[in-house]
Amino acid sequence: MSGTKKVLIIDDDNRNIFALTAVLKAKGYNCLSAIGGEEGLQLLEQQDDIAVVLMDMMMPGMDGYAAIAAMNASPQLKDIPVIAVTAQAMLGDRERCLEAGAVGYVSKPINVDNLTDLLVKYI
Repeated sequence: MSGTKKVLIIDDDNRNIFALTAVLKAKGYNCLSAIGGEEGLQLLEQQDDIAVVLMDMMMPGMDGYAAIAAMNASPQLKDIPVIAVTAQAMLGDRERCLEAGAVGYVSKPINVDNLTDLLVKYI
Protein backbone atom coordinates (compact mmCIF):
# COMPACT_ATOMS: atom_id res chain seq x y z
CA MET A 1 0.00 0.00 0.00
CA SER A 2 1.36 3.37 -0.98
CA GLY A 3 1.70 5.81 1.89
CA THR A 4 0.58 8.70 -0.29
CA LYS A 5 -2.80 7.21 -1.17
CA LYS A 6 -5.63 8.57 0.94
CA VAL A 7 -9.09 7.41 1.95
CA LEU A 8 -11.76 10.12 1.93
CA ILE A 9 -14.59 9.53 4.40
CA ILE A 10 -17.76 11.46 3.54
CA ASP A 11 -20.34 11.26 6.33
CA ASP A 12 -22.67 13.76 8.00
CA ASP A 13 -22.06 12.27 11.47
CA ASN A 14 -18.76 13.23 13.12
CA ARG A 15 -18.94 10.15 15.36
CA ASN A 16 -18.85 7.90 12.30
CA ILE A 17 -15.95 9.88 10.83
CA PHE A 18 -14.06 9.67 14.14
CA ALA A 19 -14.60 5.91 14.50
CA LEU A 20 -13.72 5.09 10.89
CA THR A 21 -10.65 7.32 10.95
CA ALA A 22 -9.39 5.72 14.17
CA VAL A 23 -9.83 2.19 12.81
CA LEU A 24 -8.30 2.96 9.42
CA LYS A 25 -5.34 4.93 10.81
CA ALA A 26 -4.58 1.99 13.11
CA LYS A 27 -4.39 -0.14 9.95
CA GLY A 28 -2.00 2.30 8.27
CA TYR A 29 -4.39 4.27 6.08
CA ASN A 30 -4.14 8.04 5.63
CA CYS A 31 -7.63 9.53 6.03
CA LEU A 32 -9.37 12.76 5.10
CA SER A 33 -12.96 13.55 5.92
CA ALA A 34 -15.84 15.69 4.74
CA ILE A 35 -19.12 16.35 6.52
CA GLY A 36 -21.29 16.19 3.38
CA GLY A 37 -21.42 15.54 -0.34
CA GLU A 38 -20.59 19.07 -1.44
CA GLU A 39 -17.56 19.32 0.86
CA GLY A 40 -16.44 15.87 -0.25
CA LEU A 41 -16.52 16.86 -3.92
CA GLN A 42 -14.49 19.98 -3.16
CA LEU A 43 -11.84 17.90 -1.39
CA LEU A 44 -11.74 15.44 -4.29
CA GLU A 45 -11.13 18.29 -6.73
CA GLN A 46 -8.37 19.78 -4.54
CA GLN A 47 -6.53 16.55 -3.67
CA ASP A 48 -5.14 14.40 -6.44
CA ASP A 49 -4.00 11.49 -4.29
CA ILE A 50 -7.32 10.18 -2.93
CA ALA A 51 -7.41 6.47 -3.75
CA VAL A 52 -10.90 5.58 -2.55
CA VAL A 53 -13.99 7.24 -1.07
CA LEU A 54 -16.10 5.84 1.76
CA MET A 55 -19.47 7.45 1.09
CA ASP A 56 -22.37 7.65 3.51
CA MET A 57 -25.41 7.37 1.28
CA MET A 58 -28.00 9.10 3.47
CA MET A 59 -26.96 12.69 4.20
CA PRO A 60 -28.87 15.97 4.23
CA GLY A 61 -28.20 18.27 1.29
CA MET A 62 -26.25 16.32 -1.31
CA ASP A 63 -26.63 12.65 -0.40
CA GLY A 64 -24.27 9.88 -1.45
CA TYR A 65 -26.29 9.04 -4.56
CA ALA A 66 -26.07 12.64 -5.84
CA ALA A 67 -22.37 12.85 -4.92
CA ILE A 68 -21.58 9.63 -6.81
CA ALA A 69 -23.53 10.95 -9.81
CA ALA A 70 -21.50 14.18 -9.69
CA MET A 71 -18.25 12.20 -9.48
CA ASN A 72 -19.27 10.03 -12.44
CA ALA A 73 -20.03 13.16 -14.49
CA SER A 74 -16.55 14.57 -13.83
CA PRO A 75 -13.66 13.35 -16.02
CA GLN A 76 -11.31 14.14 -13.11
CA LEU A 77 -13.27 12.13 -10.50
CA LYS A 78 -15.08 9.36 -12.38
CA ASP A 79 -12.31 6.77 -11.91
CA ILE A 80 -12.04 7.13 -8.12
CA PRO A 81 -13.70 4.09 -6.54
CA VAL A 82 -16.53 4.71 -4.07
CA ILE A 83 -17.50 2.27 -1.33
CA ALA A 84 -21.02 2.91 -0.07
CA VAL A 85 -21.26 2.98 3.72
CA THR A 86 -24.82 3.07 4.94
CA ALA A 87 -27.14 2.19 7.78
CA GLN A 88 -29.65 1.14 5.14
CA ALA A 89 -29.49 -2.62 4.99
CA MET A 90 -32.90 -3.36 3.53
CA LEU A 91 -33.42 -5.68 0.59
CA GLY A 92 -32.33 -3.89 -2.56
CA ASP A 93 -30.21 -1.20 -0.86
CA ARG A 94 -26.92 -2.87 -1.80
CA GLU A 95 -28.03 -3.16 -5.43
CA ARG A 96 -29.22 0.46 -5.48
CA CYS A 97 -25.80 1.64 -4.24
CA LEU A 98 -23.96 -0.47 -6.81
CA GLU A 99 -26.27 0.71 -9.61
CA ALA A 100 -25.53 4.31 -8.56
CA GLY A 101 -21.85 3.65 -9.23
CA ALA A 102 -20.38 2.37 -5.95
CA VAL A 103 -17.82 -0.42 -6.33
CA GLY A 104 -18.66 -1.92 -2.95
CA TYR A 105 -21.11 -1.72 -0.08
CA VAL A 106 -20.76 -2.03 3.70
CA SER A 107 -23.60 -1.58 6.15
CA LYS A 108 -23.40 0.06 9.56
CA PRO A 109 -22.35 -1.05 12.08
CA ILE A 110 -19.28 -1.65 9.95
CA ASN A 111 -17.52 -4.99 9.87
CA VAL A 112 -13.91 -3.77 9.80
CA ASP A 113 -12.61 -6.94 8.15
CA ASN A 114 -15.10 -6.60 5.28
CA LEU A 115 -14.20 -2.93 4.86
CA THR A 116 -10.47 -3.68 4.90
CA ASP A 117 -10.94 -6.40 2.27
CA LEU A 118 -12.66 -3.88 0.00
CA LEU A 119 -10.02 -1.20 0.58
CA VAL A 120 -7.19 -3.60 -0.27
CA LYS A 121 -8.84 -4.19 -3.68
CA TYR A 122 -8.82 -0.50 -4.58
CA ILE A 123 -5.68 0.91 -3.00
